[in-house]
Formats: sequence, structure tokens, C-alpha cells
Amino acid sequence: MLFQFGFYSSLLLISFFQGILYSVLLFIKAIKTENNSNYWLSLFVFLCSLYIAPWMLGFAGWYDNQPYRDILFYTPFQQLFFIGPIIYFYTQSLLNPSFRLTRKNSWHLAPGILYLLYIFFLWIYDHYIAKEYYFYKDGMDKDFDFWYQKTGLFTMIIYFIVSIRYYNLYRKLMYQVVSYADSVLFKWIRTYLYAFLIMLMLPLALDGISIFFPEANSYTGTWWFFLLFSIIMYYIAVIGYSNPIVTKIPFDISVFSNHPALLLQVSPVAEEIVIDIEHVTFASQTSPEIEIWKKKIENLIAEEKLYQNPELTLTDLAKKLKTNAAVISKAINQGFGLNFNDFVNNYRIEAVKNRFEAGEYKKSTLLGIAFDCGFNSKATFNRAFRKNTGLSPKEFIEKL
Repeated sequence: MLFQFGFYSSLLLISFFQGILYSVLLFIKAIKTENNSNYWLSLFVFLCSLYIAPWMLGFAGWYDNQPYRDILFYTPFQQLFFIGPIIYFYTQSLLNPSFRLTRKNSWHLAPGILYLLYIFFLWIYDHYIAKEYYFYKDGMDKDFDFWYQKTGLFTMIIYFIVSIRYYNLYRKLMYQVVSYADSVLFKWIRTYLYAFLIMLMLPLALDGISIFFPEANSYTGTWWFFLLFSIIMYYIAVIGYSNPIVTKIPFDISVFSNHPALLLQVSPVAEEIVIDIEHVTFASQTSPEIEIWKKKIENLIAEEKLYQNPELTLTDLAKKLKTNAAVISKAINQGFGLNFNDFVNNYRIEAVKNRFEAGEYKKSTLLGIAFDCGFNSKATFNRAFRKNTGLSPKEFIEKL
């Protein structure tokens, strides 16, 4: 097989094979762990590897020799219409264990499938009907048509925005239904979305630079864009492979609704519970109903010290009170003016403060006291303590 090794082709070859390797490793990991998110990340890394292939093979001499030239012409290496939906599906599968590719959401893949059929039609017509370069008589690869590159970039930007929207709704939901929200907001999700954003900014930066330096848009000049793209791809692949995220709370959400309602599936046989993250409240601030539930919630948490459970959820509290989680959520939002996460953390902070005032910090570590009171990490404890008191734990002790 033809491959002319050189500075430009060799560096991209390394990135290409690293991408393919991590795509395979992620696929194997997905099979072993049964984690669907790894399938989507594997596919994303694979598509990114294919994206740089035309430039790598072009510098390796493929555009100048047959049959390699035809392979590059009629093989759609750059699947721009697939990359956006795949990153969106990856985001959903990371956050939502109930996410599956269904007939309802598979329409996101339709533009990519249509582009594949378009290239297939060009190959059939040129190879079997015209028997010459009819559609390719200008000698230009269709993957680099202006309309395709710009439309593909536009769709990826749209899916990036939708992924951010999905994550923000997820954040709101977690603060409403669990008492350990900080630990399930997952730094990795923000990290890979930022990395993907840089990917999207690269072609825009190239267009801007080429205005002042036209040579930047040449075949050799554009090589630097693909090198930077491959570095970001490699970073996402490596960090994503080591990512330990496992989500436990399934839900259903619409990113296109102005007031999204979230369905929290308690168990496979239980009814879905509507949790409104926009703080829909009872009709009146002085509603007798809300006062009744406030009292019940306060008494239960104080008597059984439920806040000491670091994995306490809204549904746990609802089961104890023999009611619907949606009712408890509204009662806490309306009655206490807090989300569930902050509500429970306030009880934990009060318990910590009581133990500090009793002098227990002299015979136990601050973190040990925090863990005994229901916190599950130092960062969450420090953040919640400062939010509640305006002081760090050490500053609070100094003022005793």
C-alpha cells in the first residue's frame, strides 16, 4: 500500500492510529462494563480519526496516485453530520442510565445517513453510468465542499449548545432530588464539552487568520489545523477512557421545553414521578397544606437524623412520609425556599456546628466530623459550610 512518509503525513499518522486504538479500547471497555456511554465515545473518537484521514493520506501521496485517489474521492471520511448527534448522545448516556437510541431520537442521525447516500449515488453514477469523473471533474473531494463544511460546523455548534442545555437541566434535577448533588455534577462532562468547544472554534479561528495570512488556508497551512484537532481528540480519548462516571438516577427530560418537567423513574414497576425543576409551588405561601408537610418533614429529619445518610434522596424522604416525591419537592421549595440538596445540607451544617461548639474538633478531625454528619467529600463540606455561615470551618472554630 502506498504511503509516503514525511513530516506532515507521519505526525498525522501517529494521531490517526492513536485515535483508532482508543476507539477500539473504549469499545472493549463498553462491552466489559456494559456502560453505553463508552460506545458513544468510541464512535466519536473513531469519527474524529476519520476526519483527519484525508489530510494524512493526501500528504502521503494518495491524491496523486490511482486507485488511492478514487478511494479518497468516494469514501466519505469526514462525517460532519454525525459528530454533533454523537456528542449529544454521549452527554445523555453519561448522565442518564435510562438513555437508549430509539426510533424517536434516531432522527438526529438522518442528515448523516442522507450524506452517505449522496456520496454513494455519486460513486454509482460516475463509476457505472457516466464511467468518468462527472461529479468530480473539478478534481475536488466532496468532503471539502463549502456547503458541507459550513453546514456541518453549524450542526455541531447546535448540538454543542443542546448538550450544554441538557447538562444544565440535569444539574437542576440533581439539586432537587439528591442530597449529594456536588458529587454527581462530574467535572469530566464540563471538561470534554470545553474541549469539544475548542474543536468547534478551530475552523473559525482558521478563517479569521486566513483573512490576514492567506497562506494559512493553503493545503500545507491547513495541516496545522488538523494537527491541533487531533491533539484535542487524543486528549478526549485518553481522559474519557479513564473516566469513572456511573450514574444511578434515570429520568426523562425535554431540552426544547421552556418549562421542562422531569420524570424520575423510581423503579421499573413504579409510576413515573413528575419533578418540576422550575420550582412550581403550591397556590399560596400560607397554604395549610404546605405547613402540614413542612412540619412532617422537619419532625422526621430531626427524629431519625436522616441527614446523616450521605446518599439520602428525595424519594427516600417521600417513602418515609408515605407520599409522592413531587409533593415533598414542592413543599421544600415553597416552604423552606430551598432545593432538596441545600435543605439537607443545612441540617448537616447545623449538626457540624453543634459538634464544634461541644469541642469535638479537639479529639477528631474536621473531615471526620463532617462525614459523621452526612457529607461525603471535603470539597462539598467546605462549600456548604461557607454558604451557610459565610466562614470556613477553621474560621468558625477560631471565633468560638
